[in-house]
Amino acid sequence: MKLTYKQGLKDGIPIAAGYFAVSFAFGVSVVSQGLPWFVATVMSLTNLTSAGQFAGASVIIALGTVFEILLTQVVINARYFLMSITLSQRLDEKVTLLDRFLISYGITDEIFGVAVSKKEPVTKEYMYGLILLPVIFWTLGTLTGGLAGNFLPEIVLNSLSIALYAMFIAIVVPAGMGNKKVFVVVAIAIGLSCLFYFTPVLNTVSSGIAYIISALVASVIGAIFFPIKEESTTQDHSQEEQNG
Repeated sequence: MKLTYKQGLKDGIPIAAGYFAVSFAFGVSVVSQGLPWFVATVMSLTNLTSAGQFAGASVIIALGTVFEILLTQVVINARYFLMSITLSQRLDEKVTLLDRFLISYGITDEIFGVAVSKKEPVTKEYMYGLILLPVIFWTLGTLTGGLAGNFLPEIVLNSLSIALYAMFIAIVVPAGMGNKKVFVVVAIAIGLSCLFYFTPVLNTVSSGIAYIISALVASVIGAIFFPIKEESTTQDHSQEEQNG
């Protein structure tokens, strides 16, 4: 069954809802620190990364250099290189190079998680549908939060700030529970991430680098010890041989 634009829109609804809450908190936070609301809004429209935006806004507010901003973004968002490479292997063969560039704009943790969980080849129509609502609500949330200013109490802002992580867990856990091999790889990645966070020396490593190392090591272990056979490809070849 071919993945459609309409299905992408449907799958993007829960992501969009979560993004609105997180970007609302982002808008309130950075505007209260002196960043103009329209700058925060443009930042969200052009950069779909919560950690990267918070870090970038902090450097801007602190009057940091362009080099500092670039270095910060490369380190924090380097994991998207891995996600894009992985997703590119799952895209339908009809997806052109231009489509791949456009799709890369909307690759986030949650959008990547939903897309790669599909058993069918991921079409460009599906990806455009999946990306559209999260982009709109991410930008709209920042605009709304920026205009709201400092009216919300701190406890509400703290609650909103963990919404993105809760949403990502909701995406990863069902996939892990449905496949033991995926569960083991996820558990290894979580363990390594905790190791970086709690170990005295390792906790000095930036979160972006820690994420990359954890993902790489877990992926390599999974590929070596828990490989997943491409059942769909094998079945397709066998059906073609029978038809031929």
